[in-house]
Amino acid sequence: MKTFNTITRLTLLFLFVAFTSCSDDDNGGNMPPENDLNIVETAQATAELSSLVSALQKADESPNNNLVTALSADGSFTVFAPTNAAFDDLFDQLDGFDSLDDFNTTQLQDLLAVILTYHVVGSETFSSDLSNGQSITTLQGSDVTISTEGGVFISDATSVAAQVTTADVEASNGVVHIIDKVLLPQAIIDEIGDILLKPITDLVMGNENLENLLAALLAADGDLPAVLRGDGPFTVLAPTDEAFETFLDGAALADVPTDVLTNVLLNHVIPAEVYAADLVDLGAGYTNTLAVGAGDRNMSIFFGASSGVTFNGVSTVTTPDVKALNGVVHIVDAVIGLPNIVDHAVANPDFSSLVAALTDGGNTTFTDLLSNEEEDFTVFAPGNDAFTAFLNPNGNDINAILANHVVVGAAAFSSDLTNSYMNTAAEYDTDENLSLYVNTDDGVTLNGTSNVVTADVVATNGVIHAVDAVIDLPTVVTFAVADPNFSTLVQALTELTPSTDFVGILSSQDGAGSDPFTVFAPTNDAFAALPNIPGEADLTPILQHHVVAGSNVRSGDLTDGITATTLEGDDITINLPGTGDNIADVTDGSGNTDIGIIAVDVQAINGVIHVLDGVLIPDTTN
Repeated sequence: MKTFNTITRLTLLFLFVAFTSCSDDDNGGNMPPENDLNIVETAQATAELSSLVSALQKADESPNNNLVTALSADGSFTVFAPTNAAFDDLFDQLDGFDSLDDFNTTQLQDLLAVILTYHVVGSETFSSDLSNGQSITTLQGSDVTISTEGGVFISDATSVAAQVTTADVEASNGVVHIIDKVLLPQAIIDEIGDILLKPITDLVMGNENLENLLAALLAADGDLPAVLRGDGPFTVLAPTDEAFETFLDGAALADVPTDVLTNVLLNHVIPAEVYAADLVDLGAGYTNTLAVGAGDRNMSIFFGASSGVTFNGVSTVTTPDVKALNGVVHIVDAVIGLPNIVDHAVANPDFSSLVAALTDGGNTTFTDLLSNEEEDFTVFAPGNDAFTAFLNPNGNDINAILANHVVVGAAAFSSDLTNSYMNTAAEYDTDENLSLYVNTDDGVTLNGTSNVVTADVVATNGVIHAVDAVIDLPTVVTFAVADPNFSTLVQALTELTPSTDFVGILSSQDGAGSDPFTVFAPTNDAFAALPNIPGEADLTPILQHHVVAGSNVRSGDLTDGITATTLEGDDITINLPGTGDNIADVTDGSGNTDIGIIAVDVQAINGVIHVLDGVLIPDTTN
C-alpha cells in the first residue's frame, strides 16, 4: 500500500484548534439553534447516522485525531452527514473493506479522518444560504461545489454528487445536512483510491441492483467474473436488474444459449478505462467491446452524448463513473444486444438518411438482406451529408445505387482492402454484379469518388465503412479514371485524341447510343511496351479497336475462337485457354497473337472491361 502522508499530527492538531476556536457568533445572522444537542449528540440521536458516529469514533482510535471532541465543542459548524446507506455504498466500492472495523491501523484511521473533515465546514450554513455553483471550503482544505438544480447536491472530487435528503437539522453548535453519499476529496483519490477500490466483479457482487448481471456472469461460458477481476483496465456497462428483466422478456437465463449470453455480456465490456466526460467530449463515435463479431473481430459499439450518454441507441447511462480497482462501471438502463448491420445503421444518427432511403415506402428488401445472419456483408455507408450532396445526375435507380454500396458474402475489413475490384449487390443483369474499384494508395477511395472516413464498424454479420460520398453506378469510364493502372489509357482517350469524345461515347448508359460496350483495356505497362504512342490520327483507330459496341460480353460468354467486330471495324479473335498466366489470348486486326487478357469482368452499368497486357493494333494495310 502507498504511504499516506497527507495527515500529520500537526495537521490534525491544527484542525482540532480550528474546530474549537470557532465562535458562536459565526452563524451569519441565522436563527439561533433550538436543539440543545451538539452535532455529535444529534448524530447519535438520528438512527440513519449511526455509521457516521461510528466513523468518528473509529477515526479517533488514532492518537492523531480527536474528532468527536472537536464536533462536540462550542462552535459554529456545518456538517454534511452521510447516511448509513451512503457508508454501505462506499464499502461496496472498496476492495477489502466491508465495514468500519477494517480501518484498523493508525494510517487507515488517519485516512478516515481526512474523509470526515471533508464533510465539515467551519461556519454555520443553512440551506437558504446555499446557491447554485457556490464553492465551499471544508476543514479538510478542499472545496465542495453546490448545485441547486432539481434539489440540493454536493459535488466532491468524484463525478457522482451527493444529494441533500434532509436539510437544516439544527444542533447547539451548528447545522447538519443529511446526504446520500460519502464525499471523497481529491487527496484520497490521488493517494490511495486505486488501492482501496474493488475489482469490477466484486463491485457488481456488492450492488443489490445488479443481481441479474451477476447471475448472468456466473451462467456465462468461461470465467467472466475472474476476467473482470483481472488487471484491465475495463469499462463495464452494467445493466440494472430491471434492464435484464426487459431483455429476457419472461424467459430465464438458462433459456439463452450460453455462447450467446457470453457474447452479449462481453458486448458490455470495453477494454479501456473510459469515463462519461471522455464520451461527452468526443460527442459520438465508435469503440470496440470484447464481444466477437464478424471475422472474429471485436464488436463495435456506437456511443452518443447529445442527450445523456447512450450506447447503440438503446441503452442510456443512468449512473456514470463508478470507479473500480481495474476500471470503471457505468450503470445502464438496457441490455445491449449484439448488433447486425441494420442495428448499427439505425443506432447512428448520421446514417438516418441512409436508413430512410433503405426503407423508403416500407421497402424491406435491404433490411431483410442486411439482417441475414447466414451471410457476411461489407457495407460502404454514406453519411447524411453525403446524401444531401448527391443529386443523382444520371437519374439512376436509387435502389440500384444503394445496392452498389453492399458487398455480399464477405466482411472486408480495412486491413483486407487492396487496390482491387470487388463485386457489389447491384447488377447489370441477373447474376452480373457491378464492380467496385478500391484504391488504398491514400486512405481508401471507392470508384475514385468516395472516401472511407470511419472504417471497421464490426457487426455480427459483417462490417460497415462510413464514406463521405454516395457511390453512383459506374460506367466503363468510371473504372478507367479510378484505376491508376489505366492512367495512360485515360490520357490517350482524352488529351491525346481531342477530336473524338471518347469519354462521352463510353459514358453512355441509356441504350440510345452504342452501349453496352465490351472494352479491352490496356494497362500502363501495355502502353509502355510500345515503341511510342502514335499521334492522334493513328491513335484514334487503335483506341476504337479496343471497343466492341452493342454487347456486354463477360468471360463466361467467351468461347475458343470467338470473334467480335470493334468500333474501328476490324475483328479481334479470342482464344481459350490463354498461354502462361493469361486467362485468354487475343489476336488483333494486325494478326498479333501475343496479347493476353489478364483480368476479366470489371462490370459497369453500361458495359464490361477486360484487362489486356498489350495494345491491340488494327489492320493498317487497308
